Amino acid sequence: MPLSATLIRGAEVLAVGGPQGRSPVRADVLVQHGKITAIGDNLALPDAYDLIEGRGKLLMPGLVNAHTHSSETFFKGRYERMPLELWLLYAYTYLSGSAIGDRLLYLRTQLLAMQSLKNGVTTLCDDFFDPMAHSIDRLGIVFKAYADAGIRANVSSAVLNTPVLDATPFGHEVFPEHLCAQLKFGAPTTAAEYTAYCREAFRRFHGQAEGRMRFAITPSAPQRCTTDMLQACHALAVQHGVPLHTHLLETQVQAVAGQMFYGKTLLAHMHDIGVLDQHATFAHAIWITDADIARMGDAACSVVHNPLSNLKLGSGLAPVRKLLDAGVAIGLGTDGLSSNDSARVFDLMRFAALMHNVNGTDPAQWLGAFEVLKMATLGGARTAMLDDATGSIEVGKAADLVLLDLANDNLRPRNDLVKQLAYCENGNAIELVMVGGHIVFCDGQLTTVREHEVWAELDELLPAYLEEHGRWEVANQVFEPYFAEVIRRCKDIDVGVRRYA
Repeated sequence: MPLSATLIRGAEVLAVGGPQGRSPVRADVLVQHGKITAIGDNLALPDAYDLIEGRGKLLMPGLVNAHTHSSETFFKGRYERMPLELWLLYAYTYLSGSAIGDRLLYLRTQLLAMQSLKNGVTTLCDDFFDPMAHSIDRLGIVFKAYADAGIRANVSSAVLNTPVLDATPFGHEVFPEHLCAQLKFGAPTTAAEYTAYCREAFRRFHGQAEGRMRFAITPSAPQRCTTDMLQACHALAVQHGVPLHTHLLETQVQAVAGQMFYGKTLLAHMHDIGVLDQHATFAHAIWITDADIARMGDAACSVVHNPLSNLKLGSGLAPVRKLLDAGVAIGLGTDGLSSNDSARVFDLMRFAALMHNVNGTDPAQWLGAFEVLKMATLGGARTAMLDDATGSIEVGKAADLVLLDLANDNLRPRNDLVKQLAYCENGNAIELVMVGGHIVFCDGQLTTVREHEVWAELDELLPAYLEEHGRWEVANQVFEPYFAEVIRRCKDIDVGVRRYA
C-alpha cells in the first residue's frame, strides 16, 4: 500500500493539463491515498507524511504508451527492411506451433512493464495477442504480471474472425491453392463467443489493483472482423465505458482493402455500421482521406500515432496536423517492441516532433514540442479513456508522476524545458517514477520487481523459445513472394491520398 501521504517539495511542476499546464511552475505537490490532493505553496499538511525533495528537479506526468503489443517483446532488433504485410509473417507467424508457455507469458509481460517503468511510462495499452485463442486463464496471467509490476494498464485481447486472404486484396488471385489452404485456421470466433469471453474478463479483471488494471475491447482491424463482430465489440465498449481500440489504415494495402471489399474507406465502413464515436481509438490512421478526418473529428474519436513503427515498416506519414485541426485527440504509441525495438516514449516524442517536417508543409504547420508532450501524456490518456484519472498533474488525479534531475546533461544548459523534453531527453534524467502513489522506480532500481531474477530466468528459458520461433520463421517464408506481389499491385492503385514523403 502507498503511504497515506507524500509531499514532493519545491519541484518545477510541469502539469500539462489545467490553466498553467504549458510551463513549469515551482510548487509543492501533496499525494494522499494514491491521488494528488493539493498543488501550491504553504499547503496544509497532515500530521505524518513522507518527504521527497524536489528542489533542482522537474516533476511531470507519467508518460502514456497508448498502443503496444506485449506479444512482440522478445523480438527486439530481430527484423528490418520489411513492410507490415511481410513483417507479420515472421513476428506473428501464420504457421506456428503451440502458444508460448504460461511462465514465459508472465515473464514477457513483466519485461515490457519493467522496461516501460524505467523509462517513465506509467500507463500502457497492451493489445495482447494469443494466437487464435481467447483463454481467460492466460489473459489473467497478463493482468497479474502488470499488477505485480505496479504499472497502470489497459489490457485487451485482440480478435479477428475474417480469414487472412479474405481480408487481403488480390489474396485469392495471387496465392496458389495449396497455400490458400494453409492460411485457413478452422472455424473463426463468433461475435457471441467473443462477447461471452469479454464479459468474463470484465467480471474477473476490470478494476483490479486499486483500479490500475482495466480491460479494453480490441477488434484487430475493420477488414479483419465481420460487421456483427465490430458491432458487438462496440456495444461492449459503450456498456463498460472503455475504448474500442483497433488498427486502422496502417498501409496502402489496407486502403485498397476498403475500396475492394466495401466500396469505401474502412473508416467510412465503420461509420456506416454505427461504430464510430468517442469510444473509437485508432492505431496508425495513416491512409485516411480528408473526408475520413472530418468524420473522425465529428465523432470525437481518437488516434494513436506510432511514429517509429510507421517509419520502420515504411507505412507512411500519418496526417497528424490535419487530425489535430479537426479536433481528434492524439496519443503516442510504441507499437510492439518488434516494429519499434524500444519501450521509450521519449523517443516517440522526438520523432513525432521531427518526422512531419519533411512533408513539404509550411513550417507553421509542423508539430511543436508541447503538442507532442501532450500526446505522450494527457492525449494518450484520452485515447485510453483515462484522461479523468491520469495524464496530467491536477488535483483529484492519480499520482502517476515522473521526477527528473535538472542537473542531467539532457536538460543543461537550461533553455526551454518543454522543448528539451521533446528534443533532448531520452529517459536518462529520470530519478523517480510513481504510479498511483507507489514509488515503482527510484535511484536506478525498480522497487516492485527483482530485475536480475527476471533476466536470470529469461536467460534460461528464452534460447529454446527463440530457436523454435526461428524454425517457424523459415516455414513462413513460403508466403513471402505472394504477399510481396499483393503489396506491388496495391501500390499501383490510386486510393485518393498519398502518405509517403
